[in-house]
Amino acid sequence: MNRFSLRTRPPMALLLLWIVLPERCAMAQATLKDQVVGTWAYVSVDLVRPDGIREPLFGPNPQGQATFDSNGRYILMTARAGLAKFTSSNRMQGTPEENQAVVQGSIAHFGRYSVDETAKTITFHIEASTFPNWNGADQKRPFTLKGDELTWRTPASTGGGTAEVVLKRAR
Repeated sequence: MNRFSLRTRPPMALLLLWIVLPERCAMAQATLKDQVVGTWAYVSVDLVRPDGIREPLFGPNPQGQATFDSNGRYILMTARAGLAKFTSSNRMQGTPEENQAVVQGSIAHFGRYSVDETAKTITFHIEASTFPNWNGADQKRPFTLKGDELTWRTPASTGGGTAEVVLKRAR
């Protein structure tokens, strides 16, 4: 029995390496863009003022997702948790206060994106946004990727200061 197991150990070890190593090598060679691809859920969206004070732009528990596909297209939507329902069931008949709450409590845009591997930036080539001033704009944002956490900074946030967006990979 021992003689048989000694003969089978080297081939079994080689088989195991043959199975595991290509996967490890592929993971090590994945580009930043490859690592960004997928769906991400918002953890926080904070305005960081020049004095370092942080203010949650969409409340303490922002809702939303950002999705990046392998063809360079993206869509993202962020909303304040607990936005009040409109009194009317017709979104076209919102009161001025209801409309203001939605505009100030959400942002969405979609288009193409590109990743600069060297500079570690993601550029959103915005086709359309719920903030029309961004339509057709390119926005470059430095980002970090640590495991299942993606963080980017928006240097010229619409709220003044710098917005820091933290997302976790959706499971």
